[in-house]
Amino acid sequence: MTKYDHLYRLGITPWEGYAAAAADSIATLLDREESERDRPPGRALDLGCGRGQYTSLLAGRGWAVVGVDNVPAAIEEARRRDTSGATHVVADVTDLRVADLGTFDFFLDVGCFQGLDARQRDAQARGVTALSNPGATLLLLAFGRTALRALVEGVSRDEVERAFREWELLTVEPATTEGLGWPMNRTRPRWYRLRRRGGGATA
Repeated sequence: MTKYDHLYRLGITPWEGYAAAAADSIATLLDREESERDRPPGRALDLGCGRGQYTSLLAGRGWAVVGVDNVPAAIEEARRRDTSGATHVVADVTDLRVADLGTFDFFLDVGCFQGLDARQRDAQARGVTALSNPGATLLLLAFGRTALRALVEGVSRDEVERAFREWELLTVEPATTEGLGWPMNRTRPRWYRLRRRGGGATA
Protein backbone atom coordinates (compact mmCIF):
# COMPACT_ATOMS: atom_id res chain seq x y z
CA MET A 1 0.00 0.00 0.00
CA THR A 2 2.73 2.48 0.94
CA LYS A 3 4.16 2.87 -2.57
CA TYR A 4 0.83 3.40 -4.28
CA ASP A 5 -0.50 5.59 -1.49
CA HIS A 6 2.43 7.95 -2.00
CA LEU A 7 2.10 7.87 -5.80
CA TYR A 8 -1.61 8.70 -5.72
CA ARG A 9 -1.03 11.54 -3.29
CA LEU A 10 1.71 12.91 -5.57
CA GLY A 11 -0.48 12.55 -8.64
CA ILE A 12 1.97 10.13 -10.28
CA THR A 13 -0.28 7.53 -11.95
CA PRO A 14 1.32 6.53 -15.28
CA TRP A 15 -0.67 3.27 -15.40
CA GLU A 16 -3.94 5.19 -15.83
CA GLY A 17 -3.09 6.11 -19.41
CA TYR A 18 -3.43 2.49 -20.47
CA ALA A 19 -7.22 2.46 -20.19
CA ALA A 20 -7.55 5.03 -22.97
CA ALA A 21 -4.68 3.77 -25.12
CA ALA A 22 -5.93 0.18 -25.04
CA ALA A 23 -9.65 1.00 -25.05
CA ASP A 24 -10.44 -0.91 -28.25
CA SER A 25 -8.67 -4.11 -27.20
CA ILE A 26 -10.20 -3.98 -23.72
CA ALA A 27 -13.65 -3.47 -25.24
CA THR A 28 -13.13 -6.55 -27.40
CA LEU A 29 -12.22 -8.65 -24.36
CA LEU A 30 -15.25 -7.43 -22.43
CA ASP A 31 -17.50 -8.01 -25.44
CA ARG A 32 -16.41 -11.64 -25.36
CA GLU A 33 -17.18 -11.95 -21.67
CA GLU A 34 -20.63 -10.48 -22.13
CA SER A 35 -21.45 -12.50 -25.25
CA GLU A 36 -21.45 -15.66 -23.10
CA ARG A 37 -23.91 -14.26 -20.55
CA ASP A 38 -27.52 -13.21 -20.30
CA ARG A 39 -28.37 -9.54 -19.83
CA PRO A 40 -27.70 -7.94 -17.46
CA PRO A 41 -24.35 -9.76 -17.24
CA GLY A 42 -24.17 -10.06 -13.43
CA ARG A 43 -21.89 -8.87 -10.64
CA ALA A 44 -18.28 -7.88 -11.26
CA LEU A 45 -15.38 -7.15 -8.91
CA ASP A 46 -12.61 -4.78 -10.04
CA LEU A 47 -9.50 -5.79 -8.10
CA GLY A 48 -7.07 -2.97 -7.29
CA CYS A 49 -9.46 -0.50 -8.90
CA GLY A 50 -7.46 2.63 -8.12
CA ARG A 51 -9.50 5.70 -9.04
CA GLY A 52 -12.16 3.60 -10.70
CA GLN A 53 -11.48 3.78 -14.43
CA TYR A 54 -12.42 0.18 -15.12
CA THR A 55 -15.07 0.08 -12.40
CA SER A 56 -17.02 2.82 -14.16
CA LEU A 57 -16.39 1.19 -17.53
CA LEU A 58 -17.91 -2.09 -16.33
CA ALA A 59 -20.87 -0.30 -14.77
CA GLY A 60 -21.52 1.49 -18.04
CA ARG A 61 -21.62 -1.89 -19.77
CA GLY A 62 -24.36 -3.14 -17.47
CA TRP A 63 -22.43 -4.93 -14.73
CA ALA A 64 -23.35 -4.48 -11.07
CA VAL A 65 -19.78 -3.66 -10.15
CA VAL A 66 -17.73 -3.17 -7.01
CA GLY A 67 -14.23 -1.73 -7.12
CA VAL A 68 -11.78 -2.45 -4.29
CA ASP A 69 -8.44 -0.90 -3.47
CA ASN A 70 -6.46 -0.57 -0.26
CA VAL A 71 -5.44 3.05 -0.92
CA PRO A 72 -8.09 5.29 0.72
CA ALA A 73 -7.10 8.33 -1.34
CA ALA A 74 -7.72 6.41 -4.56
CA ILE A 75 -11.12 5.18 -3.41
CA GLU A 76 -12.14 8.66 -2.27
CA GLU A 77 -11.30 9.99 -5.72
CA ALA A 78 -13.12 7.09 -7.42
CA ARG A 79 -16.26 7.88 -5.43
CA ARG A 80 -15.98 11.57 -6.27
CA ARG A 81 -15.57 10.95 -10.00
CA ASP A 82 -18.08 8.16 -10.48
CA THR A 83 -21.38 8.89 -12.18
CA SER A 84 -22.17 5.27 -13.12
CA GLY A 85 -23.59 4.00 -9.84
CA ALA A 86 -20.63 1.72 -9.16
CA THR A 87 -19.61 0.90 -5.59
CA HIS A 88 -16.07 1.61 -4.37
CA VAL A 89 -14.73 -0.01 -1.21
CA VAL A 90 -11.46 0.32 0.71
CA ALA A 91 -10.39 -3.31 0.97
CA ASP A 92 -7.30 -5.48 0.77
CA VAL A 93 -7.28 -7.84 -2.25
CA THR A 94 -5.33 -10.33 -0.14
CA ASP A 95 -8.11 -10.47 2.48
CA LEU A 96 -11.32 -10.12 0.49
CA ARG A 97 -13.57 -12.17 2.74
CA VAL A 98 -13.53 -9.65 5.58
CA ALA A 99 -14.99 -6.93 3.35
CA ASP A 100 -18.41 -8.64 3.11
CA LEU A 101 -18.69 -7.98 -0.62
CA GLY A 102 -20.97 -10.85 -1.63
CA THR A 103 -20.27 -13.12 -4.59
CA PHE A 104 -19.40 -12.34 -8.19
CA ASP A 105 -19.69 -13.62 -11.74
CA PHE A 106 -16.68 -11.80 -13.16
CA PHE A 107 -13.39 -10.52 -11.79
CA LEU A 108 -11.14 -7.96 -13.48
CA ASP A 109 -7.53 -7.45 -12.45
CA VAL A 110 -5.54 -4.90 -14.45
CA GLY A 111 -2.04 -4.94 -13.01
CA CYS A 112 -2.85 -5.68 -9.36
CA PHE A 113 -1.92 -9.36 -9.02
CA GLN A 114 1.48 -8.81 -10.62
CA GLY A 115 2.59 -6.48 -7.82
CA LEU A 116 2.10 -9.02 -5.04
CA ASP A 117 4.59 -11.49 -3.59
CA ALA A 118 3.92 -15.24 -3.75
CA ARG A 119 2.11 -15.36 -0.40
CA GLN A 120 -0.08 -12.41 -1.31
CA ARG A 121 -0.86 -13.82 -4.76
CA ASP A 122 -2.06 -17.05 -3.15
CA ALA A 123 -4.17 -15.05 -0.70
CA GLN A 124 -5.77 -13.01 -3.48
CA ALA A 125 -6.55 -16.17 -5.43
CA ARG A 126 -8.15 -17.80 -2.38
CA GLY A 127 -10.31 -14.73 -1.83
CA VAL A 128 -11.41 -14.56 -5.46
CA THR A 129 -12.22 -18.27 -5.41
CA ALA A 130 -14.26 -17.88 -2.23
CA LEU A 131 -16.32 -15.07 -3.77
CA SER A 132 -16.89 -16.74 -7.15
CA ASN A 133 -20.29 -17.82 -8.39
CA PRO A 134 -20.69 -20.93 -10.57
CA GLY A 135 -19.19 -20.25 -13.98
CA ALA A 136 -17.32 -17.16 -12.79
CA THR A 137 -14.49 -15.90 -14.98
CA LEU A 138 -11.40 -13.83 -14.29
CA LEU A 139 -9.65 -11.51 -16.74
CA LEU A 140 -6.17 -10.60 -15.56
CA LEU A 141 -3.61 -8.30 -17.17
CA ALA A 142 -0.03 -8.79 -16.04
CA PHE A 143 3.45 -7.97 -17.24
CA GLY A 144 5.77 -10.91 -17.83
CA ARG A 145 8.86 -11.49 -15.73
CA THR A 146 11.85 -9.73 -17.28
CA ALA A 147 15.29 -8.49 -16.32
CA LEU A 148 13.54 -5.19 -15.55
CA ARG A 149 11.79 -6.71 -12.52
CA ALA A 150 13.52 -4.19 -10.23
CA LEU A 151 11.81 -1.35 -12.13
CA VAL A 152 8.44 -2.86 -13.01
CA GLU A 153 6.34 -5.67 -11.64
CA GLY A 154 5.50 -8.91 -13.42
CA VAL A 155 4.59 -12.58 -13.12
CA SER A 156 4.99 -15.70 -15.21
CA ARG A 157 2.23 -17.90 -16.58
CA ASP A 158 3.27 -20.60 -14.11
CA GLU A 159 2.79 -18.17 -11.22
CA VAL A 160 -0.71 -17.28 -12.43
CA GLU A 161 -1.68 -20.94 -12.77
CA ARG A 162 -0.10 -21.89 -9.45
CA ALA A 163 -2.06 -19.25 -7.54
CA PHE A 164 -5.35 -19.93 -9.34
CA ARG A 165 -5.02 -23.71 -9.12
CA GLU A 166 -8.79 -24.09 -8.76
CA TRP A 167 -9.36 -22.26 -12.02
CA GLU A 168 -9.01 -23.39 -15.63
CA LEU A 169 -6.78 -21.22 -17.79
CA LEU A 170 -8.83 -20.59 -20.94
CA THR A 171 -6.61 -18.24 -22.95
CA VAL A 172 -3.35 -16.32 -22.75
CA GLU A 173 -3.13 -13.45 -25.23
CA PRO A 174 -0.59 -10.69 -25.83
CA ALA A 175 -1.76 -7.29 -24.60
CA THR A 176 -1.10 -4.14 -26.56
CA THR A 177 1.81 -2.05 -25.31
CA GLU A 178 0.34 1.12 -26.80
CA GLY A 179 0.25 3.77 -24.13
CA LEU A 180 2.97 2.12 -22.07
CA GLY A 181 6.22 4.02 -21.85
CA TRP A 182 9.65 2.52 -21.19
CA PRO A 183 10.30 0.19 -19.41
CA MET A 184 6.70 -1.06 -19.21
CA ASN A 185 6.52 -1.51 -22.98
CA ARG A 186 9.31 -4.10 -22.70
CA THR A 187 7.50 -6.36 -20.24
CA ARG A 188 5.52 -8.58 -22.65
CA PRO A 189 2.12 -7.95 -21.03
CA ARG A 190 -0.45 -10.74 -21.29
CA TRP A 191 -4.19 -11.08 -20.77
CA TYR A 192 -5.05 -14.26 -18.84
CA ARG A 193 -8.63 -15.50 -18.95
CA LEU A 194 -9.62 -18.12 -16.38
CA ARG A 195 -12.81 -19.90 -15.33
CA ARG A 196 -13.57 -21.36 -11.90
CA ARG A 197 -13.48 -25.15 -12.04
CA GLY A 198 -16.46 -27.10 -10.85
CA GLY A 199 -18.37 -25.31 -8.13
CA GLY A 200 -18.92 -21.75 -7.21
CA ALA A 201 -18.72 -19.78 -4.00
CA THR A 202 -17.26 -21.41 -0.95
CA ALA A 203 -17.73 -20.58 2.70
